[in-house]
Amino acid sequence: MTSEPGADGAAPTADGAAPTADGAVAEGVSGGLAGYDAVVYDLDGTLVDLAVDWDAVAASVLDVYAEHAVKPPTDELWDLMEAAGEYGIGEPVEEAIALHERAGARDSTLLALGERLAEGAGDRPGTPPAGVCSLNCEEACRIAVETHGLGDALDPDAIVGRDTVGSHKPDPESLLAAVDRLGAAPEDALFVGDSRRDAEAAERAGVAFAWAADLV
Repeated sequence: MTSEPGADGAAPTADGAAPTADGAVAEGVSGGLAGYDAVVYDLDGTLVDLAVDWDAVAASVLDVYAEHAVKPPTDELWDLMEAAGEYGIGEPVEEAIALHERAGARDSTLLALGERLAEGAGDRPGTPPAGVCSLNCEEACRIAVETHGLGDALDPDAIVGRDTVGSHKPDPESLLAAVDRLGAAPEDALFVGDSRRDAEAAERAGVAFAWAADLV
């Protein structure tokens, strides 16, 4: 299980370029990022690889359901998280997941795209301001950013996790929040991710999308 549901190996267009929200090819893939006013990155699977056993996380969440004598409606982690509020156990379920994520962020591995940012790619002339929009909790995002020295390349006010706003990907609210905090309009921003959930969030937000693999 991955931290980004829907991370199913979705492919870019036939020529290797990444589709935008409306199906066009994002110019930033081949021509750099200078054509955008802001770039937002997914975290896990895009910039870093969190050291999280997601099956163990699901087991922890099921334990919370059992402790509250609630019959789980599913055994799928993210469906369990989304259903928890209906049973009045949203907070303990969120904390059970976040506990694993925080530890996984501390032990995470920096990926190729993250290495480019850490090496100063975000400071190159013409590079737009950047932020994060993740399905992981905000605290885990910030731990990973600090662990790998990404703070100089990312706007600290534009790090948005699933618990930062009222909803999470693929709902567009979190992505739009990150774009807004970077001072850009949706149509002038690029979202970089690794899953169909990321691509869907970009489409619903009216933001161009690029696959992380195409930017390294």
